[in-house]
Amino acid sequence: MSEKILITPEGYRKLLEEMEDLQKNQRPAIIKEIEEARAKGDLSENAEYHAAKEKHALIENRIAELSRKINNAQVVDPATVPKDRVNFGCRVVLYDVDNDEEIEYMIVGEDESDPKNGKISINSPIAKALLGKEEGDEVEVKVPAGIRRFEIEEIK
Repeated sequence: MSEKILITPEGYRKLLEEMEDLQKNQRPAIIKEIEEARAKGDLSENAEYHAAKEKHALIENRIAELSRKINNAQVVDPATVPKDRVNFGCRVVLYDVDNDEEIEYMIVGEDESDPKNGKISINSPIAKALLGKEEGDEVEVKVPAGIRRFEIEEIK
């Protein structure tokens, strides 16, 4: 049995949309490309055919990966998550002690991670250090650039 994958409703919706696009649009289009390339004759030297077959394999692999993720998804609505401690789905306002700045992150699933837009994976070093902590707690996080120190200002 596979491990559950935590994901927000928005992230789950995006996985479903990608799956639908792959199955209803991209897969039929690539199958048509393969048929058209096959009709051109000698397959051993047909670059279009080989490229289309390779693209088809990538699409099928992505469909299988998405299917696994969708089937193992545990959708967590951030609105229902307790805000007394840092949990999956929480927004956390941090004070970066070393850079004297305030940062806000939302802790999301791996597929939803987008650090530039304030969404960090539950498996990232910062999220792992924050999980279970309370407002006012200080944490030290080992990141590729060294050690960063944060104080949790607010959990929302």
